[in-house]
Order: sequence, then structure tokens, then C-alpha cells
Amino acid sequence: MKKNVGKTDMIIRLLLAAILVLLYFVLANKLIGLICIILAIILAFTAVVRTCPLWYIFRINTMEKKK
Repeated sequence: MKKNVGKTDMIIRLLLAAILVLLYFVLANKLIGLICIILAIILAFTAVVRTCPLWYIFRINTMEKKK
């Protein structure tokens, strides 16, 4: 798959993943905590791989254009 996640998008995804992991430890409800961990894994994976399948569906590309 072609990369479609830019640097800023990647940083935001990693920060959101970190926040969701922290929420997992703070929340008393384990079901919501599990959902937070699953979302964090998805966000971190798409940030590292720099490819988001959802962006393909909506034809969004946040990669910086080369000059």
C-alpha cells in the first residue's frame, strides 16, 4: 500500500495512542479500557507503517508533496 500518513498526522496518532494507553490504566471499567487499548494499537500501527486504510477510502493523503 502507498503511504498516505504525513509527519504531523503520524505525531498526532502517536500522541493519541499514548493518551489512550494512559486511559486504560486510569479507567475502572475494563471494557472501555480494552477498547482504548485496541484503538491505541491501531493508531500506533498506522502511524508507524504510515498507511491508513480509512484514508484510502476517503481519498485523503497527508503526506508532504516532494518538490
